[in-house]
Amino acid sequence: MSLAVVHARGLDGWQARPVTVEVHLANGLPACTIVGLPEAEVREARDRVRAALTVAGFEFPARRITINLAPADLPKAAGHFDLPIAIGILAASAQLPATGLDQYEFAGELALTGELRPVHGALALALAATDARRSLCISAPSAAEAAMVPGATVLSAGHLLDISRHLSGVSMLEPLHSSPSTTIPAYPDLRDVKGQQSAKRALEIAAAGGHSLLLIGPPGTGKSMLAQRLPGLLPPLDTAQALESAAVQSLGSAGVNPQLFGRRPFRSPHHTASSAALVGGGSVPLPGEISLAHHGVLFLDELPEFDRKVLEVLREPLESGRIQISRAARQAEFPARFQLVAAMNPCPCGYQGHPQKACRCTPEQIARYRGRISGPLLDRIDMVIEVPAVPESTLAAAADGESSEQVAGRVALAHQRQLLRQQCRNSELGSAQLDEHCVPDEAGRALLQQAVQHLHLSARAYHRILRVARSIADLDGADGIGRSQIAEAVRYRRQLD
Repeated sequence: MSLAVVHARGLDGWQARPVTVEVHLANGLPACTIVGLPEAEVREARDRVRAALTVAGFEFPARRITINLAPADLPKAAGHFDLPIAIGILAASAQLPATGLDQYEFAGELALTGELRPVHGALALALAATDARRSLCISAPSAAEAAMVPGATVLSAGHLLDISRHLSGVSMLEPLHSSPSTTIPAYPDLRDVKGQQSAKRALEIAAAGGHSLLLIGPPGTGKSMLAQRLPGLLPPLDTAQALESAAVQSLGSAGVNPQLFGRRPFRSPHHTASSAALVGGGSVPLPGEISLAHHGVLFLDELPEFDRKVLEVLREPLESGRIQISRAARQAEFPARFQLVAAMNPCPCGYQGHPQKACRCTPEQIARYRGRISGPLLDRIDMVIEVPAVPESTLAAAADGESSEQVAGRVALAHQRQLLRQQCRNSELGSAQLDEHCVPDEAGRALLQQAVQHLHLSARAYHRILRVARSIADLDGADGIGRSQIAEAVRYRRQLD
C-alpha cells in the first residue's frame, strides 16, 4: 500500500482554489477510480494518463488505483488535472521521488504521446500558486501567460518526461521569466472623428468619471468610431487591474495575449447574443462579455435590436460591478466592472431628424422601437447624447480636432482628483459619499430641484446627475459643483425623455 500527494488547482469562477490530488495504490484487481466530483473530461484522464505513461516508458501500475481530488465539494473540470494525476501515480509507484512535491503545483493536459497541451486559466493558476509560494509546473503553450504574474516561478515543460527529469534531478527546468509588455497600447485616435464636438465632450466626461453612455443618431454619423476611441481616453490600468482583467480573459475561449497585457478590453458582442453569452453561464459557468470587459468597455451597437430579456440582465451588474451565476450543481461569481457604451438609431429607418433624408416611420413604429429598451435600464444609463449627421463640408475638411492624447491628459488629471478625494471613480460613489463630495451650491441645488420636478426624475436619476456633475467639475478643476455643471449634467439626462 502506498500514497502520494500532489498539489493542483481547480477553477472556481475566475479564481483558482487549491486541490489536493491523492493517489492511493492497493493490492487487488487492476482498476483506476477517480473520486471528488470529477466532470467528464477529468474522468477521461485515466485513459489519457495510462497511454501517456506507457508511451513515455513508465509502468502503469497493475494494481487498484484510487485517485481522490479534494475538497470533495468543488466540482473538478478541465483537462489540466492530467499532469498532477500522472505525477501522483508515478510517485505512489516509486517511479519518481515523492519528496519535494509539496513545493510544486502542476497543471497540464496530456496527449496520448505524453506531450503537454495548453490549459485555460493559466494566469489564474499562476496567481494562486504564487500566493501559496509554490512553483507552477505547466505546459509550455500556457507558460508565457502564467509568467505574466510578477514574482511567479513558472516551470515550462513540453513533455511529461521533462517534468520527470526535473523531479528526479536529472535535468532541471529553468524558471521562465517573462515581464509584461511596457509598450503603450495603440488605440484609435479621437482626432479621426470629424465634427461631433458635443459627442466628443460627452465622451470625455464619460471617460473622466467612468459613466455609461448612450449615443443616438442616424447611420454613419460616427457612433461606433466614438465608442472605439473611449479606451484610449481612459487612464492606464495599474498592475492589479491589468492582472484581474487578464485573469478573467484567460478563462475565455480566446485566452489572453501577453503582448496586449495592460490594454483595456473592448468587447462588442453582436445583437444576436444570448443572455448567457452576455453575462456568462454553462454547466460549468464561464465568464460572459460583461466579465471579459472587466476594467474596459462594453459596446452594444444597435441597442434596440438586442432581445429585451438579454438587456435586462445588465441592470444588476451595472450597479454592483459583479455577476453571480447560479446553476443547480454550482455557483460562480465573476467581476464585471465595465463601462457601458451603447448606440442606436433614432427610429427604425434611422433618419428621424436627418436634414436631408426623410423619415418613413410612423409615430407608433418609433414608440415601439424605443420601447424595446426598458425604463429601468435607461434609468441606469448616466448620459445620453445625440450624434447628428455631419455636414459634407466638415467631412471634406482636414481633421483639426484634439487628439486622444490631449483629451486623455485632462481625463487623467480628473481621475487623479477623484482618487485623492474619495479613492474611487465618480460613477462608483455611494449614497453617503454623494452627500459628502457632490453637494452643489445654492444656484446648482435650485436648478437641480427644478429639473427633478419638470422631468419627473427618479432618485437613481437624481444621484446620477450629481455624479456626472462631479465629473464635469473635476474636468474643470473646480472644488465645488456649480450651476453650470448641474446644467450640463441635466442636459445629458433630458435626452432620455
